[in-house]
Amino acid sequence: MLKTVDEGAGPELCILGDCDALIFGRSPADRTARQLAKARSGKQKMADGAVLLVRADAVLDQPLIPAFAAEPGFVLVGDGPTGPKPLAAHVTTEDVEKATAILTGRSQGGDGGGFSFRTPAELRLNFWKSLRKRETPYAMAVSAADAGRAEWRIFMGTYKGATDIVTKHLWPVPAFHATRWLAARGVTPNAVTTVGAILMMLAFWLFWRGDFALGLIAAWLMTFLDTVDGKLACTTMTSSTWGDIFDHGIDLVHPPFWYVAWALGLGAVGLAYSDDMFWLVIGAILGGYVLQRVMEGIAIKWLGLEIHIWRKIDTLFRQITARRNPNLILMTAGVVAGRPDLGLTAVAIWTVACLVLHGVQLIHALWVRRLGPLTSWMTKG
Repeated sequence: MLKTVDEGAGPELCILGDCDALIFGRSPADRTARQLAKARSGKQKMADGAVLLVRADAVLDQPLIPAFAAEPGFVLVGDGPTGPKPLAAHVTTEDVEKATAILTGRSQGGDGGGFSFRTPAELRLNFWKSLRKRETPYAMAVSAADAGRAEWRIFMGTYKGATDIVTKHLWPVPAFHATRWLAARGVTPNAVTTVGAILMMLAFWLFWRGDFALGLIAAWLMTFLDTVDGKLACTTMTSSTWGDIFDHGIDLVHPPFWYVAWALGLGAVGLAYSDDMFWLVIGAILGGYVLQRVMEGIAIKWLGLEIHIWRKIDTLFRQITARRNPNLILMTAGVVAGRPDLGLTAVAIWTVACLVLHGVQLIHALWVRRLGPLTSWMTKG
């Protein structure tokens, strides 16, 4: 069965067949239509006067949509249950019947039917600037029986390549199950972000009172939901401008307040800093936090890339650099040892050390830039 589901600017989208699988609460066909709409809203180049034929059971990664929508005569081959399988085609109206026969398996294409058959790996889309990672986009046929496998692949595909050690290695499995559970119940990403914001304020209050253990529970739950809300938005394709501002605004603003509240809360447990020590620790943490952000901005403006993806060692160091989650590890260790003051002092020392390392890193990059544009290691090979 051939269904026209989108006739916006650029090629017309038609879905072939039916599929009873749901991927994070949406049918593959609905996902494809939303992806094409996103590509159009992003003003990505797409050919006019042609037809995009996509199998109803095809699940495609977002970068693939504009890639094959820009080139008529192109058949996209992905992973099927028993091997490679044609999943989508961009053709002229005259070739719809021939392409339909290929996508539905009624024809093996013979000599290719004049089409160009390519897999995602052959499209040279491995570097994702927006997610700071190197990864081949996915294209696969799914069924209700293996929807979970597809959901895991889609979920992991939303992760950035350069991020902290907790987000990268601890949160994926529990966040995946939480995201599936929330998606199945229609919970919105903004609702999750709101709960995270409440936990963020609760952690601040508990730190200020000196209830460090309870505060850390709230803080870690908040950081977990900070992963879940973004993954929920991406996997359910419900991202919004407001949601992005809401989520990233909280991420950017709240850490300094946590550190100040923690330092003030030390007095409640008899471990108060002296006045000089208080300003030394807080000054090091807040000053380092701001200066590291400034350095990242300089790298983007003057070097043309994020400093964390220049060399492989930079990406590895991003996992433990002095940002919220690695700092929370140090603070948690301090509470477990019965010395929350030393936990915050460790954050100050690590922040200064990272600031120095990032400074050396930036100076080196600026020096190398004199010889020509810098390129990320992720774009090579």
